[in-house]
Amino acid sequence: MSAGGTIFGIPLKYVSLITLCIQNSTLVIVMRYSRLDKENLYYTSTAVFLSELTKLLICLYMAGRNQIHETGRFNIPELYSQIFAPDSWKLMIPAALYTIQNNLQYVAVSMLDAATFQVTYQLKILTTALCSVIMLKTSLTGIKWFSLVLLTFGVALVQMPSGDSVESKEDDDATMEKIVGLGAVAVACVISGIAGVYFEMVLKGSKASVWIRNVQLSFFSLFPALIMGVWWKDGTGVWENGFFYNYNYIVLSAIACQAIGGIIVAMVVKYADNILKGFATSISIILSFLASVYLFEFIVTSTFLLGATLVLTATYMYSKPDPPKQESLSNNKEKDDGYGYDYAPANNVNGNGYTSVNGSEPQV
Repeated sequence: MSAGGTIFGIPLKYVSLITLCIQNSTLVIVMRYSRLDKENLYYTSTAVFLSELTKLLICLYMAGRNQIHETGRFNIPELYSQIFAPDSWKLMIPAALYTIQNNLQYVAVSMLDAATFQVTYQLKILTTALCSVIMLKTSLTGIKWFSLVLLTFGVALVQMPSGDSVESKEDDDATMEKIVGLGAVAVACVISGIAGVYFEMVLKGSKASVWIRNVQLSFFSLFPALIMGVWWKDGTGVWENGFFYNYNYIVLSAIACQAIGGIIVAMVVKYADNILKGFATSISIILSFLASVYLFEFIVTSTFLLGATLVLTATYMYSKPDPPKQESLSNNKEKDDGYGYDYAPANNVNGNGYTSVNGSEPQV
């Protein structure tokens, strides 16, 4: 399947755009919907663990399939040696960080509406850029710096309350929930930036395939998800009520979206350019906004619309490719991993801790 191919007559780059939009918006909406019933909440730590386990199984299958494609046979000892290579321990750090981030996302969507979460979570663009500048000495153009300032200003506007609210105890509780939710988003964005840039440092010079790296990442994520989440955070409740307490098809859908969403994106995003990726993120924000109005009775304010517009503009500006520089082409071009897959700089690790093929940061 070539980059210029089609599916049902539709160019693959537009199929990628549609897939990105669906993945980016559906996950946030389903996660938010699964947390609406405050009387029958499930344990989010078990959802994170199951999501990582599902990703591990899918990536194992894809790694085995890739091995057959490359060598013509399936060799378990060779696959095992690739997964548990001497440098595999480096994935422990981003695995732990992504596990914390995924748990914080559940906290955030429990406290914030889908539209506010989706817009605010774009701050991960800012944190990833800053971490890249600090840790990798990356140089950003003036346009990108301006887009980051615009992004920050837009997110700040989204958080401004409407001026016609009446003080009450319920308002105080709602305000406290929003503060907790915004705090969770802020920490998740910082973690996303640090983990993404660290992961890029690990990928540079690596000869392992993208699927092997994601098997390693998912495998090492199981331990913090089980120990810090299921055992330490929700251990008492899980022991008394069971691992699958208050699970239903909505919860399973949220787990499935989180597990397979990034994988779907990883397989198709290589056909979309940076501008289309920016469009996908922008459209997903709009879809989340419309869904919040329709499903969650989200109240639209003028400041939210202005802030969201600035975030959409900043996201598009940041996604535009820089003018080519002869001396930096060898450093900035996307690199082939030797297994038929590409990887690119740090913003190509998505919000779920999954490495995208020629990727983007889809998100959540």
